[in-house]
Amino acid sequence: MRFEALAFALLVAHASPLPLWAQDALAIGSTAADSGPSRALEAPTDLRPQREKFWWSDEWFEKGLLAVPINHEVIQREVSYTNPVDKTDVPALLFRPKAPGAYPAVLFAHGRRGIDDLTVRLPLRLAARGFVVLAPNAYAARFIEAMPVAHDTATETDIGAGLDFLLSLPDVSTTRACFVSHTRGGYYTLMAAVAQKRQGRQAACYVSYYPHWQDPRAGEADQVYRYAGEVDRLEIPVLVMMGEFEQYQRRRSIEMGVAALKAKHRDVRLIIYPGVGRGFDFRGQQVRTFADDLATKDSLMRAAEFIDRQLRTYVKQ
Repeated sequence: MRFEALAFALLVAHASPLPLWAQDALAIGSTAADSGPSRALEAPTDLRPQREKFWWSDEWFEKGLLAVPINHEVIQREVSYTNPVDKTDVPALLFRPKAPGAYPAVLFAHGRRGIDDLTVRLPLRLAARGFVVLAPNAYAARFIEAMPVAHDTATETDIGAGLDFLLSLPDVSTTRACFVSHTRGGYYTLMAAVAQKRQGRQAACYVSYYPHWQDPRAGEADQVYRYAGEVDRLEIPVLVMMGEFEQYQRRRSIEMGVAALKAKHRDVRLIIYPGVGRGFDFRGQQVRTFADDLATKDSLMRAAEFIDRQLRTYVKQ
């Protein structure tokens, strides 16, 4: 039996260009698991040509030079503005670099958690990259508890009105702003950009982490298998980021929506971070993983570069 096994191994070795190691022998035949094939053990590879790898950097790979992040000490203050649709007073937090001067404008829209001790860090981190960031608290304005299931459409106009207020501030250096959001905030900003027709007029770009690209009031089939029609009408540059372990129903609608925008030749990019799932951008230290931190830092750098590039055209003269 030993001789027959050795003979078989030699035969396989001559037939295969791969080196004959134990893992290769298993890969050639069937899996050892009685339950059938499962996750491959090999490390992922990306065989696309270098020109298609948006993240590639010769400066880093060939010369060892890393991009140096922009860092600012940040100050924040409480502000409020009026939604002209129904005269509701909307409280908000305003973040900006401590150093004097004017900076590009960003509006951050919270998700179902609202603004709490964890999510408040998201607009702060953006401001630390060199932006004036307005973070409206639409739930406080409408006396909505955190994590609502129901959707109040008035919150969409609260976010839109925030753009009017933000662009009126004297320490904003641009005539347009970029929307940044996560989870359900991605729907609020989608409606502000498209349904309220603020894209191309006040909004220069759209950035969102695992956005809810469906009307929260829609039925189960729509939530899982479709995306909101407003996605098709997004015309400003779009950057979407999520983890590979994102919930199926959210990931499916995002990937379908991005594919549709690409088919229309819109300026859109979807980045999927390996090893992370929902909430990687704000998870607390009790459960936070190394992968969460790597993904958050990288996504923040990429979002800042994307926003800065889009807003350069709209610097006040």
